[in-house]
Amino acid sequence: MAEDRKQIGLIGLGAFGRFAAGHLSPHFDILGHDPDAPPVVGIERVSLAQAAACPIVVLAVPVQALEQTCSEIAAVLPQGALVLDVASVKVEPMRVMRDTLPDHVRIIGTHPLFGPQSAAQGLAGQSIVICPEAGADAGGVEALCGDVLGLEVHLSDADTHDRAMANVQALTHLVSRVIAELDIPPPPYTTKSYDLLRQATDLVRNDSDELFQAIEQLNPYAASLRKRFFEAARRFDGRLEARAKT
Repeated sequence: MAEDRKQIGLIGLGAFGRFAAGHLSPHFDILGHDPDAPPVVGIERVSLAQAAACPIVVLAVPVQALEQTCSEIAAVLPQGALVLDVASVKVEPMRVMRDTLPDHVRIIGTHPLFGPQSAAQGLAGQSIVICPEAGADAGGVEALCGDVLGLEVHLSDADTHDRAMANVQALTHLVSRVIAELDIPPPPYTTKSYDLLRQATDLVRNDSDELFQAIEQLNPYAASLRKRFFEAARRFDGRLEARAKT
């Protein structure tokens, strides 16, 4: 894939879209579309139809906008086009893409387990999950991610991905957002464990509300874990209150 200088239609030039373009542009000609984004160096800005006419189309839009975007591009996607998303959940996006896009396109879901902040020093060693639709050959995407971009590639199905991410991502983002809400001023001295907790909080502090809502509300397994977390927190609080009275 990377040797052919194919065109990629990149729909969505938010923080992650711009970040992805920077790493893909040495290997592809990037045709970007996002009417709300500022100009991006090295990306040719085109109409939605022009971006969707590329042989490879990357949907870097919020999950909440995915269905509308798919509906708008369905009629112009070329025969055999490869369509990828980069959403943090996979069951719902994969369903939306298959229900909305034509049968003649190939669909591969991806979840880069990093972002502009966590991969600020480069992609090498970062992880990505690839969830190909049944029958879709993910070999080219896997080779690009692993051999060219230096990512650690994990192949999965959408349901297994979301089950894992409920524990890995929904929980950590929830805890980090709660800590951020406390707005604790910088202390004069810290412990290593506090520093690590603060680092985790800072990594998600600037994430969009759409991303946080997708992680917490569109993962079918996140709600039950969130309930268990707060129940456990209340039990701990109750035990501490009881001990304080003895």
